[in-house]
Amino acid sequence: MRKPVVLITGANGEMGHGLIRYFGAQTDTQIVAVDLNPIEPVLGDYCIAGIVGDILDTNLLQRLVSEYEIHAIYHLAALLSTRSEYTPDIAHKVNVNGTLNLLQLAHEQSRWHGNPVKFLFPSSIACYGVPSLDAKEKVGKVRETDFNCPTTMYGCNKLYCEQLGRYYTFHYRQLAAERAPSGVDFRAIRFPGLISAETVPGGGTSDYAPEMIHAAAQGKPYKCFVLEHARIPFMAMPDGIKALIKLAEAPAEQLTQRVYNIGAFSPSAAQLRDRVLKAFPNSKIAFEPEIARAAIVDTWPADVDDSPARRDWGWEPEYDFERTFKEYLLPAITKRYRA
Repeated sequence: MRKPVVLITGANGEMGHGLIRYFGAQTDTQIVAVDLNPIEPVLGDYCIAGIVGDILDTNLLQRLVSEYEIHAIYHLAALLSTRSEYTPDIAHKVNVNGTLNLLQLAHEQSRWHGNPVKFLFPSSIACYGVPSLDAKEKVGKVRETDFNCPTTMYGCNKLYCEQLGRYYTFHYRQLAAERAPSGVDFRAIRFPGLISAETVPGGGTSDYAPEMIHAAAQGKPYKCFVLEHARIPFMAMPDGIKALIKLAEAPAEQLTQRVYNIGAFSPSAAQLRDRVLKAFPNSKIAFEPEIARAAIVDTWPADVDDSPARRDWGWEPEYDFERTFKEYLLPAITKRYRA
């Protein structure tokens, strides 16, 4: 007999860890975690299965179909932005084909057990492509429908997957003689740069912020790959995890769209440096931009309009810029490198 579960892909990242802890505290929720690497032992007790595997592996998908009754998918697995620029063909396979595989899995699961399958998808501000710094300064907070012309493979992948999710939710096989809903309930968040106290930065183009903080805490000099003026929205990781959960819990009839911006704070790179220096006065932080990488950051909005998320499902960040440093980042990161 199949077991009703929540499926989490890319489960070894901090967002995956946060979701596992959240669902693990609920006695009525069972978790299947999938990652390319073994699930960390501290989280193993929360999961009924920790599967090492690739979302492109059809044998893995067949195993999931045969063994579990999946009612929600949190699809976190992805090739991040910087690495995607070096291997765009692999990025497309992982980010697009992998997502398509899981959307089809969600459809098949819904058809089998007769209930909608919620599909939570972390998208990104990389979906945007603001054409110039002048436009970036003038436009202010960007809406979900603005500047959808990404300049990176990662942004293209995420934007297309948003459209795939809408298609499965509203238009799946619309010309079929006996058309029926797909059963996929797709919901996406365009996340800003996420700053984590628990995990080391892992290849995102917005990682100059966490890299700066982690280097300072270790007493290492840091060369920032963007210029002082660079500005994009950021968010503390606990708020990112909370946002996915809140969106998943929102009644479908309250959602006026399927892709939502969320924001928290939007410092310049210079403001980030100044706050890091306040915490670690002996830090050595220099701005030595990598021109191509810095140019990508400049195409992303300085801030986002998240009023639909606030209206439809009650989004509100708990951590502003100062609280993120004082209560979240500094205690945990200092302790990490002091040990």
